[in-house]
Amino acid sequence: MTIDYSPEELASLPVAEFGFPGPLRDQLVTAILAGSKTSTTGLVIDYEVCGEALPRVGERSAVVDSQLRRVAVLEVTGVEVCALDRVDLQHVVDEGEGHTSVAQWRAEHEAYWHSAQMRAALNRPDFTVDDQTQVVLERFRLVGIVDR
Repeated sequence: MTIDYSPEELASLPVAEFGFPGPLRDQLVTAILAGSKTSTTGLVIDYEVCGEALPRVGERSAVVDSQLRRVAVLEVTGVEVCALDRVDLQHVVDEGEGHTSVAQWRAEHEAYWHSAQMRAALNRPDFTVDDQTQVVLERFRLVGIVDR
């Protein structure tokens, strides 16, 4: 399923980055391209620190890989803000990362959110999450893959 965006149209779309460049991003982008990843979780504080608005249903963005190439276009189909302890198994499974329990998903996400790289991005060296940390549950659909 390739997309019919001109290079100019593709370049005009906001960028969707999943994780930091490297193996994790490569894994997540592969899952998106395969259609197995249809949701993601972000921290509200990350949006605030970056000065970005929360995603809105109907918005489209260009997914970038670790080399910052635009490889696909996504459309937001759902957005919910909730406490971390409210994330359910369906959302976890739809993230397409192979988690079979919320506990497993949370442990891996906490490791990422507590990483030095994430703490540096937030400019909070002692950042931690807890049950009440506000997260953004985003659902999306793959509109198309960029033909390279």
